[in-house]
Amino acid sequence: MTATDPEDTQPSSETAHLPQPPAHKGTISKSGIVLGPDGKPCRTCNSARDMTNLSRMLTSGKTKSSSPLAAALAPPPPDRSDCPPDVEQLGRSTWTLLHSITATYPETPTQSQKSDMQSFLSILGRVYPCWVCADDFTAWMKQPENSPKLDTREDFGRWMCNAHNEVNRKLGKQEFDCNLWKQRWKDGWKDGRCD
Repeated sequence: MTATDPEDTQPSSETAHLPQPPAHKGTISKSGIVLGPDGKPCRTCNSARDMTNLSRMLTSGKTKSSSPLAAALAPPPPDRSDCPPDVEQLGRSTWTLLHSITATYPETPTQSQKSDMQSFLSILGRVYPCWVCADDFTAWMKQPENSPKLDTREDFGRWMCNAHNEVNRKLGKQEFDCNLWKQRWKDGWKDGRCD
């Protein structure tokens, strides 16, 4: 945001008391690596695989091998469980949080609860570590047909499932059957494996 941006100089009343993070600014390099505001590769905007490939390219001066055999013979990636999250881990964790929030959202929320959730979703788009993801999701939510459906838990759960499926489509991943959202995120599967 620039200093002349009205949203920057006059925050809304519900967010006026919140610290405003720096604007999500960055670029995407010619090699497809997302760079942060500092010009360095953004850890939370790229996968660990992308970062590893970039590191190999920089140290060897070569592009990654396209041979399936070379990929199969490559050493397994190191354990990254205690490393900062990459975009994939961050995404999985965020979707787990968001779906868990929808599962515990009131069946018939008050106006205040709806307003709080609308504010939360708006703020998430401003503070989410992957700026590319945040900008894309915020733009998607701004489309009138995609505005959050917050009148009931069922509406919100289906909306969140549809939002997740939109991201899955963009990433070439399989979509989830939104008729099953309550089993997956609230009640557990009918076969009892979650009991």
